[in-house]
Amino acid sequence: MDSTRDPSLRLRPWASLVLFLSAYSPLMLILIIKDYDATSPGLLPQNPVFSGILLLIAVFSSLAVLRSVREIDGGLTVTVTKASNKSGDMFGYTIPYMLSFMKVDLGDWQIIVSLVLFLAILFIMAYRTQTVFVNPILALAGYMLIDCTFKRGDKEIQAMVVTRQPLAVGDTCRMERLSHYLYVAVKDNANQDEKGTEE
Repeated sequence: MDSTRDPSLRLRPWASLVLFLSAYSPLMLILIIKDYDATSPGLLPQNPVFSGILLLIAVFSSLAVLRSVREIDGGLTVTVTKASNKSGDMFGYTIPYMLSFMKVDLGDWQIIVSLVLFLAILFIMAYRTQTVFVNPILALAGYMLIDCTFKRGDKEIQAMVVTRQPLAVGDTCRMERLSHYLYVAVKDNANQDEKGTEE
């Protein structure tokens, strides 16, 4: 079956939500730190329940995303014809991090509801545009975002590609489709060995 029509990994709503939450896991950790009160009994945050929930979400979502991307090892073999680094686009996710410079009381339900509503709108936008893989956690783990054109036989495809290895014109890779215009690249070992021998 052609994986370009039926990809093995689709960005379903729940998977997209985990990806989105992982993008803001550092923000969650910052909010927990800001909620910390050195004078409280047991050295706990002022709102231990809510802070604990944020910590669990941050850790679980980050580990789930990194594990999922590492386990991708399939896809179609293609040849890269054009590649341009777009990793700078990941900085777009840092805008909500401005919240970390504001006073956020995790015990104030109005602030929490407003924050949840704000993030919900961002999630819907990211899900609709299929950009949830533009993720700073992946950037911290060494992944890049490449605007890439590649060929499989006579068919040429242009898409954004998440990859841990630099892509150059002429490279042979295996591409696994995540959404209509988003792929994950798995570097072809044979191609790497050939280039290493030439050097």
